[in-house]
Amino acid sequence: MKLILTHEVSGLGEPGDVVEVKAGYGRNYLLPRNYAILWTRGAAKQVESIKKARNARAIHDLDDATALKQRLEASVVKVPARTGDGGRLFGAITVSDIASALEGLGSTVDKRRIEIGNPIKSVGDYAVSVRVHPDVTAKVKIQVVEAA
Repeated sequence: MKLILTHEVSGLGEPGDVVEVKAGYGRNYLLPRNYAILWTRGAAKQVESIKKARNARAIHDLDDATALKQRLEASVVKVPARTGDGGRLFGAITVSDIASALEGLGSTVDKRRIEIGNPIKSVGDYAVSVRVHPDVTAKVKIQVVEAA
């Protein structure tokens, strides 16, 4: 199945890339979540506009990316959350929560570039990775604290 990615998919590609995937993966995962659209000649013309939008959001310079990586790794991001007994959270910390906490530090990071290894469901210290640039990945320290 030939698809055009509209969002970044780990291990597959970035927006605007034309990829060939198995029919089940495309039909059951990529298409329902709007991560991709079917490739047609008409849709192929949209690839340029998708790539232009991606380039506008991307950090182009490797030096800027490494500077952002150093800034992110130097700070500890505090994420407040509602908790119950024993420090367990009501729900889990999402990438949107982390992205909004990073904005509080003055670093704007797209939530699709944040990767959480295991679900964060209790108070404590965690590490998440942020793909700042295709060649640069930052390990950010997250501290989940009880909301006041």
